Amino acid sequence: MSSDRPIGRAASFSLREMVTAALLAGLLSSSAWVSIPVAPVPLTLQVFFVLLAGLLLRPPVAGVALLVYLLLGVVGLPVFSSARGGAAILFGPTGGYLWGFLLAAVTVALLREVKGKASPLGRDLFAAFAGLAVLYLVGWLQLIAVTGLTPWGAILAGVLPFLGLDLAKAFLAVIATRFLRRALPIHRE
Repeated sequence: MSSDRPIGRAASFSLREMVTAALLAGLLSSSAWVSIPVAPVPLTLQVFFVLLAGLLLRPPVAGVALLVYLLLGVVGLPVFSSARGGAAILFGPTGGYLWGFLLAAVTVALLREVKGKASPLGRDLFAAFAGLAVLYLVGWLQLIAVTGLTPWGAILAGVLPFLGLDLAKAFLAVIATRFLRRALPIHRE
């Protein structure tokens, strides 16, 4: 059976897509173990893998990859930043960024599929930056709701300290995607 064909009658993911989604969920999970504590939101490489999932996978597959990651964390596996797990984290100060991961990956994948006059590189960059904006918006809103910070206080605590590095991660994800699409038989371009 070809790895490009969907498995089962009702399935819409190829074996290659499922393996890529599982690999990205695993990389996202393992990247949580390396974190630099910056209160209230620690610094990790997770944003890189979230954007990579959106750039490499179709929207439903990217969504499944991120749902798997979130479910692993909800059941208590240490896949969230600073090697933490548990459902309470999704509703704590940093939980909005985790929900934002899911929405960002799907947003990137959806925008990546929009065809137009922009080059593939231009689409990738736009999609990655839009996904980053979605991630920050969701994280910022929950940070305000949970901590009681003012909107500006939440920007100072949960956005500005990370923006420069996350923009760099977005650029790196786009560059990595260009190489991965050439090296791997991934259908996206």
